[in-house]
This record gives sequence, structure tokens and C-alpha cells, in this order.
Amino acid sequence: MHRPRVILGGLFHETHTFLDGLTRWSDFQCFEGKAILDQRDQPSPLGTAVKTGLQHGWEFVPTIFATAVPGAVVADEVLEIVWNRFLQIANPAIEQGIDGIFLVLHSSCVCQTALDVEGELLARIRALPGASHLPIYGVYDLHSNYSPAMAALSNCLVAYRENPHTDACEATRRAVDLMQRMFQNHGKQVGAFAKQFHAPAPAVWAPIHTGSQLNPMRRLLSLARQLEADHPEFLVVNVNAGFAFSDTPDTGTSFTIATLGEESTARAALDQLVELATRYASESSVVESPLLPTLENIARQQNTDGHHGLTVLVEPAENIGAGAPGDGTTLLQGLLRFGIQNAAVCLWDPLAVRELSNAEPGSTRTLTVGGRGSKYSGEPVTIKCEVNLLCDGNFELRDKQSHLASMSGNRFDMGRCAFVRVQGVSVLLTTNRTPPMDLGQWFHVGIDPSNLSVIGVKAAVAHRQAYDPIATRQIWVDSPGPCQSDLTRFDYQRIRRPIYPLDPIIDRTVAR
Repeated sequence: MHRPRVILGGLFHETHTFLDGLTRWSDFQCFEGKAILDQRDQPSPLGTAVKTGLQHGWEFVPTIFATAVPGAVVADEVLEIVWNRFLQIANPAIEQGIDGIFLVLHSSCVCQTALDVEGELLARIRALPGASHLPIYGVYDLHSNYSPAMAALSNCLVAYRENPHTDACEATRRAVDLMQRMFQNHGKQVGAFAKQFHAPAPAVWAPIHTGSQLNPMRRLLSLARQLEADHPEFLVVNVNAGFAFSDTPDTGTSFTIATLGEESTARAALDQLVELATRYASESSVVESPLLPTLENIARQQNTDGHHGLTVLVEPAENIGAGAPGDGTTLLQGLLRFGIQNAAVCLWDPLAVRELSNAEPGSTRTLTVGGRGSKYSGEPVTIKCEVNLLCDGNFELRDKQSHLASMSGNRFDMGRCAFVRVQGVSVLLTTNRTPPMDLGQWFHVGIDPSNLSVIGVKAAVAHRQAYDPIATRQIWVDSPGPCQSDLTRFDYQRIRRPIYPLDPIIDRTVAR
């Protein structure tokens, strides 16, 4: 029996094009060759692809996989390094003979000179001798700014369906299983190679509005599942929520269908999805509260009622998982101003961590923290704090199905950390930006978040898998930051127009 031989690789970055600076090669974690196969037990898309493919008996040709925390535009050197290393292994493998290519992608990556990095990579792969007709399958993030090039140049890419991304591994298994089905059917039925069709909707939603259990995403995902049930020839119907903080022609909500059937049937189904997205473009289940009145009310309740469970204050504008530096100080200043007790916040501040490198636990230091990573981050704040702990920040995730696991696997490294206390507020300072998607970051420094009265979370939706079970209430607050939910505050230059909310809601339309 023939053993499928599959090239495996990928590039994973969600790019915030409104941030200053560049995401450079030194910001990426890279796996090459055997190191890719060694990921087989990690609860990540890459690890799941390896594990599931091996279970099907595939022989992998591992190339390169590079991943970085969301951030500013990716330097061109990153794309060229990834491509050259991919090429060194993939080119001779294709000459020797392979059966397909499997890619692990994000699908919202932007370089200095490539607005559609995934489309560029696929175009380069298709241009290789012997690769023009190879089946290309893969998996990608729900927050995809999916492009027509991606649809045209691959056969079947499968999106996550949940936000928070608790199903990243499940989506990967689905993609690998579909590729295996193709291997089994090739030569036995006409049209074994799927084709993809794509349609954009006239809407772009900030991350706060893309939770899969909330409308409008809930409606769209439900229709997608119904279309799959009604059309057995549809291998997958993808709802791409889009990534709003990336100014490209492909930014926004869109839909793709990979099918073994006729284009006309897929197009009719895409019409339904676009029509539904247009109809409910302005629907929102989350409203942000003004920060200072919210904090004043919490302080009043503390003074009268004491501790009654955990209040999670969510800062979408400071969403680290969408590229924010995570060093905004507005919430910290508010907690201190109103004297709120038993509270905690985490700030990315490698400079402050270095300044405390020789501090003794129990000592008191005057320290300036935050406000340095972005013009949107607010001002640095000077605090007089008690140094509680200095430690490395490599922690094991408590939830191996969390949104963070989809990015990093079993562990995440916050870099060197300093844990300090000031006026009843605990402040965790990290060297590496750490999306607040797993409670392990707090347990690592000796804090059980469920015992706190208030915690600040720089996120939009992805934190909920961790915090929903322990929170008495969650309040989304409007604070300064580079990931504002009001998209009209951003100076878009390349995004397709008209598009809601930058323009009035327009009539149903499908791009052909």
C-alpha cells in the first residue's frame, strides 16, 4: 500500500499594521526538520498535524514552521528566510516525488512589501517545477483576512470554528482527515481534488464582536454547519471573522467553501452567508463601559460590601492577542486612584524587569512602568512598590485546549518576570508579551486569580476560556490602546470599500 509523502510547513503571525516598528526574525520561534516532527505531542495545530498524519501512515517531509505573538508589520527578511529554508527542502522533495503539501497558517500575515503573505507563499509554491497540480491542504485561524489568491492556489484550507480558539487542534485533525480522504479516493472518483471558492462580505468587525458564542458570528457559524449538512459535496464551509487591525484589500469578514461539486452550488451557498452577514453587520452582544465610572463603582462596592468574588476588567483596546504591546497604564492608574484592593494587572515591561534584576524580595523600590510600547499606550506611571518575586516566566499551561495552546503548545515563556505590590494592587511585569489566555501565568508567580477581587485582562474574547469559570462578573471597559473597538478611529487606506462600520451598511453583494 502506498504511503503518502507530504511536505509540512507553515508561517503563523497575526499582523497589526497600525503599530509602529517591525516584527523581525528574532521575534519568531522557529522549528525546522526533525524539530517539527518532535512537536507531535504538543496541543497545537502543528503538533496535531504531525500526530494525525503519522496515525494515517504519512511520511512527512518537514520544512520550516515559524510563529510569533501578534504584532507590527513583519519584516520582509522573515518571508525570505522562511521561503528560502522551505525551498531548500521542498524543491528536491518535489523532484523526488511527493503526494501533497500541508500548511499551518494564520492567514492575516502582512510583510513590508507583501499585503497577502499567505497568498504570496502559495503562489511561490505553485510556481515550483512539479508543484502546480499538487494538492495543498492546511489549517488556519478564524481571524483570517482570507484572500482570493489563497482560495485559488490551494485545494482545502480549514478554519478554526471557535473563538476562543479551543478547537484549533480539532480543526487541524479535520484538515488532515480530509487530505487523507483525498489520498484514499484519488484515482477512484472524478473530482477527488477539491476546489475552493471565496466571497467577501461588506463588514469588518473588531475582535470584541467575533466571539463564536455571540452574534453575529453565532448566526454565521450555524448557517455554515447547516450548509455542510445539506451539501455532502462540501468538504468544509469556513467563516472567516477577519482581523480588523490589518489594513489590506482583503481585510474583513469572508467565507470559503472547499467542494467536490459544482461552482454554481458553492456560489449560491456563499450568497446566503454574505446576505446573512450583511443583514446583521451592526449586531453586537458586547458593549464597553467607561473606565473611570466603572472603577469608582467598584471602589464604592468594596468599601460597603467587601469581597464578593472576582471582577474581570477586560481591556479590548489593549488586546495583546491582537498585537497590542500590553503595557498600557490607564487601568493601573485607575485602580490606584480609587484605592481598589486585592487587585492585579500584568504589564509587558522588559526595562522595568531589568531595573529590578538585583532587587531583594521584600525591598521597596520606586519604579517607572508601562507606557513605552505604543503611542496609544498612555503615559508611564511611577510607583513605589514592594518587590515580591523575581523569576523566570516559563510556565506550563493549565488548559491544554486554551486559545494560548493553539499558539504555543504546552508551555509559554513570559521571559524574566518581576512581581511587585503597590497599594493593594499586584503587578506582574514580564519581559515577553503574554496574551492573558491561561491562568498558568498567575499560578506561576503564586497567585490564584479566583481569590482576587479585581483583575485586569488585556484581551477581547480569547481570555474567556480561562476566566469565565472563575469570574463573578466581567466588564469590558473603554480604555486607550492600539486595538480600539471603534474602527472608525483608524486611518484605513487599503481596505475594500464600502464596508461596515466605516461606511453605511450596503445591499447584499458577492464578489465573483
